Amino acid sequence: MRILVTSVIALASSAAAFSPIITSRSFPATTLEASKCGQYDFDVAIIGCGVGGHGAALHARAQGLETAVFSGADIGGTCVNRGCVPSKALLAASGRVREMKNDEHLKSLGITVEGEVKYDRQGIADHATNLANRVKGNLEASLVGLGVQVIEGRGSLTGNAHEVKDEATGKIYTFKDIILAPGSVPFVPPGITVDEKTVFTSDGALKLPYVPEWVAIVGSGYIGLEFSDVYTALGSEVTFIEAMDNIMPTFDREIAKMAERLLIRDRPIDYRTSVFAAEVIPGIPGEKPVTIKMIDAKTKEHVETIEVDAAMIATGRVPNTKNMGLEKRGITVNRGFVAVNEKMEVLTSHDEGATVIPNLYCIGDANGKMMLAHAASAQGISAVENIVGREHVVNHEAIPAACFTHPEIAMVGPTEEQCIERAKAEGWTLGKSQGNFRANSKALAEGEGQGIAKVLFNKDTGKVVAVHIIGLHAADLIQECANAVAAGTTVQELSMMVHTHPTLSEVMDEAFKGAVGMSSH
Repeated sequence: MRILVTSVIALASSAAAFSPIITSRSFPATTLEASKCGQYDFDVAIIGCGVGGHGAALHARAQGLETAVFSGADIGGTCVNRGCVPSKALLAASGRVREMKNDEHLKSLGITVEGEVKYDRQGIADHATNLANRVKGNLEASLVGLGVQVIEGRGSLTGNAHEVKDEATGKIYTFKDIILAPGSVPFVPPGITVDEKTVFTSDGALKLPYVPEWVAIVGSGYIGLEFSDVYTALGSEVTFIEAMDNIMPTFDREIAKMAERLLIRDRPIDYRTSVFAAEVIPGIPGEKPVTIKMIDAKTKEHVETIEVDAAMIATGRVPNTKNMGLEKRGITVNRGFVAVNEKMEVLTSHDEGATVIPNLYCIGDANGKMMLAHAASAQGISAVENIVGREHVVNHEAIPAACFTHPEIAMVGPTEEQCIERAKAEGWTLGKSQGNFRANSKALAEGEGQGIAKVLFNKDTGKVVAVHIIGLHAADLIQECANAVAAGTTVQELSMMVHTHPTLSEVMDEAFKGAVGMSSH
């Protein structure tokens, strides 16, 4: 079965770029008055218009389904407006500043920069805003062009099956099937006061209103790491406050240790672990500092109070499922998450014995399976496949993830620690092979020879289980690995595949060949 997936790159291009994933059928634009799908106003309702809802809408139209999207005046959702897209713009701009200020690196390439490297803070902020607006416009154009009805209000469920209420107008529409795609919002722990000026979430940080001299980042996951990269490149000092015992707790431990050396030790960054930011009190920019009181994560005793210029709260995200009428349909959430089965069908609860609610699906951050934009898109496409009767299940272990620091971190599948436990429990032997950027001609030509690619595989079958990379363009290199996991490709097969020379892909070639005892050089 051919599965159609919308990429983040495609989202940033023109509406015409979506044409390859659409069938040759021509879809006339629908209207609320004219569109009648039997006993329903539309075939499919999609509540939410982030990357997941957008991908579901495109695929629904490709299947000839009359489709309406309740955008909540937020086409593009978090990814486009407050997440993936604008943050990459900030990382790109600040990364150039870092590179141009790195005299030693430039000198190794035979380049000398005369005078001080300066940047325009507002210009960088505008770059992020302009990119988000451009991508948002492209998304909306693609929906309209394919005949998707965009309803501006936020949608909510009523007490009746097949119904969605437009919260902006109060009007109720009927649909054969409904896909919930409300996304998520930043999580702010108790005791933390956010003013989005001196104490801000990622939403406020993306506006880059000023560059603080000293910023504390609460949480050291993807979001926190990426913003530490931005801030230190622009001249800030950073202090991480992490509740877990290790910095970067969700990453593979070997990769996290190398990331600590490359992304933290050599930069103006320090950190506290095993502590909670129990109280964060906003200040006044340039006048009054932000006060952060920390307590021990285990004993809850006060351990330290610091005063900084700003604090960013990067403690994760929670589902945006409040006030959606879920309880009216008998849905019980757990911390806001909606329970679904493998086909993305909504279950009544997370409890054992929960039942499926017919014709109702939930995708993306709201179901908590994998809080990534491209995972949401894949789930949306999968939901539509199931709606039209082609049973489909997303292989979440084949979905890659990336942290767009300099250098990048990327992964697919479990960590090595998790693989060890799984191999033991399931009775197979874990294999491990590594490729190195320091032996790669392209990386050395760029003066970026730091990093590794680690392949974890089942020795009994040869199938790739997981890959973890830190190094130049790791986010691009991981896709070959994700495809291998999805297809069940073995390291024996991968070792015989030809990689272009000289490219970074040869880092993977080294790892694949090493897994079967071959040499790549």
